[in-house]
Amino acid sequence: MAKKVKSKIKLQIPGGGATPAPPVGSALGQHGLNIMDFCKKFNAETAKRKGETVPVIITVYIDKTFDFITKTPPVSELIKKKIGLAKGSGKAGTESAGSISWGDVEEIAKAKMVDLNAFDVEAAKKIVAGSARSMGLTVTD
Repeated sequence: MAKKVKSKIKLQIPGGGATPAPPVGSALGQHGLNIMDFCKKFNAETAKRKGETVPVIITVYIDKTFDFITKTPPVSELIKKKIGLAKGSGKAGTESAGSISWGDVEEIAKAKMVDLNAFDVEAAKKIVAGSARSMGLTVTD
């Protein structure tokens, strides 16, 4: 028999860096979960992803047990890493933060494909290009 789901929690935690401090502790504590147990399991699974922001979806069950799924890093982080950008433009549309090539956009789209709501790479490229533009980047050929 399947366990009854109490809630789902979405967090973004540095890879291999979950600690009982907020935001992890406060998000899990209110559901009565064993915070250290989660931190140990998460850090073990994401040890090779240090330096990345890892989105995680935690499913909390009525009996206070949990399981979690890790996702690929946010598109904005992949874009920043790809072109060596410290941060996007504070005034996207009026101030440019740089540019990114369609080749780089395609590479990011392929890496992110499993988590995007897209049926093919072309649709995924449009999503990534949109994120780049909202960061103040120009997409070039």
